[in-house]
Amino acid sequence: MSIYDLEVALENGEKYRLDKYKGKTLLIVNTASKCGFTGQFDDLQKLYEKYQADGLVVLGFPSNQFKQELDSAEEAATACRLTYGVNFPMHELVKVNGVDAHPLFKLLTEETKGFLGKKVKWNFTKFLVDKNGQVVKRFAPNDKPLDFEEEVKQYL
Repeated sequence: MSIYDLEVALENGEKYRLDKYKGKTLLIVNTASKCGFTGQFDDLQKLYEKYQADGLVVLGFPSNQFKQELDSAEEAATACRLTYGVNFPMHELVKVNGVDAHPLFKLLTEETKGFLGKKVKWNFTKFLVDKNGQVVKRFAPNDKPLDFEEEVKQYL
């Protein structure tokens, strides 16, 4: 199965297949609006604005699996937009670990390993996907997006 075979839903429930991003570089992030790493929204937005024309797409997937998210995807997206000026796509609330993990995160974690093996350790784990849909890198929650900007640029 390819990342492009998967279907996801925006915060408003609108579903789409990730194949719409074929040929783009993706930075997929599990987010939480009440997490200590929320300051990373600023850096994620800066990367998105700076490299969007070059083919970078940042995709935010709020998760309450670590008990640091608002009650709904719409509330989470609104908080991100109002507080941090985020305008990259935000999605439905998802689980990132366990049997009920969203298929996207099952695929992402199967192809990369972090500190806790395949599991997502915490909010703001970031996955870099190249233009061919291959997961090429996993960044830890404490890895700041602007600190790995050069790596992102390599895949544009």
